Amino acid sequence: MAKALRKQRLADIVVDRALRPAPGSVLLDEQGLHALIAGYSVGSCCDNGRACNVTFTHAAVRSFFLDGPVGRLEALLNTGSPGATHAGLVCHPHPMFGGTMHNKVVFHAMKALHSFRFPVLRFNFRGAGLSAGQHDGRDEVGDVQAALAWLKREIGLPVVFAGFSFGAAIGLRACCPDRDVRALISLGTPVETEGRFNSFRFLRDCPKPKLFLSGDHDPFGPRAALEQVVAAAAEPKRLLFIPGDHFFAGHLTEMRQTVESWLREQGLQAAHSKSRFSPPPEAEG
Repeated sequence: MAKALRKQRLADIVVDRALRPAPGSVLLDEQGLHALIAGYSVGSCCDNGRACNVTFTHAAVRSFFLDGPVGRLEALLNTGSPGATHAGLVCHPHPMFGGTMHNKVVFHAMKALHSFRFPVLRFNFRGAGLSAGQHDGRDEVGDVQAALAWLKREIGLPVVFAGFSFGAAIGLRACCPDRDVRALISLGTPVETEGRFNSFRFLRDCPKPKLFLSGDHDPFGPRAALEQVVAAAAEPKRLLFIPGDHFFAGHLTEMRQTVESWLREQGLQAAHSKSRFSPPPEAEG
């Protein structure tokens, strides 16, 4: 535990200094950051075990805590372009089965959103990682709402949501009624869990653009059951299957590229934007 906390403190030091680069800083991308946190040598970034000034080659990653309903939530923000048109929010899979914001599917979803130069927020649900509280299974909707509130306050851009598995189920509930969330991406939608069918009835009243993307042999999202859920959801929507299981094993790049393609179809792009929300699509005109 003490070792894990030391690594977290090192991560905070490195990221904090990355956001305040000084002359002579060492260039480090996110992969290099994770290697540094893990204790591996990255160039000349460390001297006698101490972190030095670091500048990221693509975008800075900010490690911090945001206020949640039951305490602080551990979070990461991949910063975007000053001219970004949207912000991204990505939610992780079930924490009782090892799900965290560092999950591979979550990371690739972040990369898809970040390819448009959007700032993208990830966080650990209550009880996961260094986040306070205990897993509940339903009240995590409040965690997502807290993350949305942080994005609105700190970033001030319309939001594109992406969630994987448990993160999709919880995030969709929080994001569908939020007028500032403009598009929804559900990865590995868990329509069958522990022998129960999840109908996602609330999607019938969710007229936002929705992408449902699953592996073609996902045991938690059988094709027939997922087709039934999506058929009942409000338009606009799109259901796509790609090769792979629930975790898109061996097909993560294809998953990311599919998400990016769908975002382009929605007309999303990195461009100059005022830091004020425009009316939601259904209210325009």
